[in-house]
Amino acid sequence: MRLYRTRKGNLLEHGGRNWLFDQSWDDLINRDDLHGYLDRGARRDKELSVQEAADLLEQDLLAPIGSQEVWAAGVTYLRSRDARMEESKDSGGASFYDKVYEAERPELFFKSQPQRVAAPGENIYIRRDSSWNVPEPELTLFINARGHIQGYTIGNDMSSRSIEGENPLYLPQAKVYDRSAALGPGLYVPAAPIAPDTMIRMTIHRGVDSVYKGEVAISQIKRSLTELVSWLYRESDFIHGCFLMTGTCLVPGNDFTLRAGDRVEISIDHIGTLYNVVGFRPAKG
Repeated sequence: MRLYRTRKGNLLEHGGRNWLFDQSWDDLINRDDLHGYLDRGARRDKELSVQEAADLLEQDLLAPIGSQEVWAAGVTYLRSRDARMEESKDSGGASFYDKVYEAERPELFFKSQPQRVAAPGENIYIRRDSSWNVPEPELTLFINARGHIQGYTIGNDMSSRSIEGENPLYLPQAKVYDRSAALGPGLYVPAAPIAPDTMIRMTIHRGVDSVYKGEVAISQIKRSLTELVSWLYRESDFIHGCFLMTGTCLVPGNDFTLRAGDRVEISIDHIGTLYNVVGFRPAKG
């Protein structure tokens, strides 16, 4: 089943039927057995037709996040390790990424407050002070306050590779800024953990051309999803739950950088497609 957050309430898509119900997003998703609750216990205020649901998702869709923080894991795929080593070789920081890929402790970092997250269809931003910018498509977990994975969505962890490559200590500036993260289109809530053969796909469009296209199975991740969650929750509480981007294996080559107007399309089996247009944060007056 899929759960969407919209301006007119929460939309549940399940078994070919669609229901709209009015409940706080934070209270709704932050529970154990979210699948069972949505399947059996959630109060469904109104059933919508297929066309009504489609219109709602086209016109009123929001990012599937309320008061939650967004965190991210780095260097969880071999291709990500190699890319980070390439970008940092001139600064002498390449060995850091090789070490963290093999280490017991994963790389985890704060990514975004909810108000900085781009919704499906909204602009994602690249930094004016970065010459090398890429999207990073990532399976993203929703974890409840007790540290249990309840659902999955698509995340785009935008990265300023020239800034991080200059010095690994610049990671927060390379990763954390307005609209540097996008989530959506909704929350996929299965009865069982997501299958390891689930595919992530990304296409970057520039004008009428596709300038990048790639796909990978989530089974290529080095660490288990529950392992990443256990490290994130080891010394931190998240009273509304938390979103965790789990890393990427789809990294455009070193000769590629995003431009304003590019369109980034990320799809993950069972979850859907997240679509955003690249732009710059409006200049301050």
